[in-house]
Amino acid sequence: MRTLLQQLSYLYQLMNKREPHLSKPDVLLMTICTGLIVANIYYCQPLIILIAKEFNISEATAGKINYLTQAGYAAGLFLLVPLGDMLERRKQILVTTLASVCALLLAATSRHFWLLQVACFLIGACSIVPQLILPLAANLSGDHERGKNIGTIMGGLLVGILASRALSGAIGQWLGWRAMLFIAAGICVTLMLIMAARFPTSKPRFSGNYKMLIRSMFGYIRSQPALREAATINFIAFAVITGFWTVMVLYLASPVYHFQALQIGLFGIAGAAGAMAAPLVGRFSDKSNPRKNLLIGSIVELISLALFYFWGSNLFLFIAGILLIDVAQQAIHITNQTRIYALVPEARNRLNTIFMSVSFVGAATGSAVGLVLWNKGGWPLFCIGCFILVVINILIYFIFDRRYAEKA
Repeated sequence: MRTLLQQLSYLYQLMNKREPHLSKPDVLLMTICTGLIVANIYYCQPLIILIAKEFNISEATAGKINYLTQAGYAAGLFLLVPLGDMLERRKQILVTTLASVCALLLAATSRHFWLLQVACFLIGACSIVPQLILPLAANLSGDHERGKNIGTIMGGLLVGILASRALSGAIGQWLGWRAMLFIAAGICVTLMLIMAARFPTSKPRFSGNYKMLIRSMFGYIRSQPALREAATINFIAFAVITGFWTVMVLYLASPVYHFQALQIGLFGIAGAAGAMAAPLVGRFSDKSNPRKNLLIGSIVELISLALFYFWGSNLFLFIAGILLIDVAQQAIHITNQTRIYALVPEARNRLNTIFMSVSFVGAATGSAVGLVLWNKGGWPLFCIGCFILVVINILIYFIFDRRYAEKA
């Protein structure tokens, strides 16, 4: 009997020492949850015109909810995501999703625009669940498949972002903008039940208090140049892509196209098609020197902006530009995210917090500045502003490239 117990104990130890592994069903479930929850941030974008009409305000004023949602997401990333290194992740994911349900219901029942703005900020702050799922996936993935798994889950995230616009545009045109938010709340309740049944529990690795947790992040900013580079480049990339999706709604509703909310929302399908390249980008990020993807992505962004500036009134070329700018965004974002997850494995939530907080501050900035450029000079000035930002990103890439070469 003792020998049998010893053998069972030995087998148990071997099982606990096995390489981390994430099965395909696990990856699929995480991909679906990530895509459906992150969609909460973007449902309102095609609904700006409908919201402006109901509250009797200008479309540019209604557009404020876009950058308020992005700002809320950045705040949630900075304040809540680090807790994933300190608390049990499954419980945190479920509680945060419940908070999203409450925020969505508040937005859906808002009778004043100021209250809708508050609700949108809270929706953003509570929609950080994908940034809790991604570090969990990274922890469970082997080094040889981390980029592929992150790319697959990021593909779901990007499809959720982009397809949400098509869905909300259709629902808004058919049932009104409030109906979309009620539906989103119902989706989140369903996901809570699924995640409660299927998601694994996790053991926190950080034993200090919350103040120590937040303070430790600034130490990583000082000690990790790759993190500084990734966050800086992502700040600008997110400013460009989010500014584009915000101003694009106004451009498509302008006399150039005269599109309604349903038609504008359908453009999200073009972006979702481009998002299907995410797993492929992730595989490239597993190879040596993935930094090259950053330069390639920036060049593709420049091509898309040239299409928007010179041929923005040509519907076919406009859709081609959407495909290109979303593929470019994936090349930059997935490459950077894979790189930072490889830096300090025991601090992946904190590294992701720094990286994504900076990214979504960039997103909020891009939406706000994009609206200013639109008001000052319309679509041409907006495209020029984005072109300049991408050129700055390319310069940053070469500055860090030179520093890496000097240290070699």
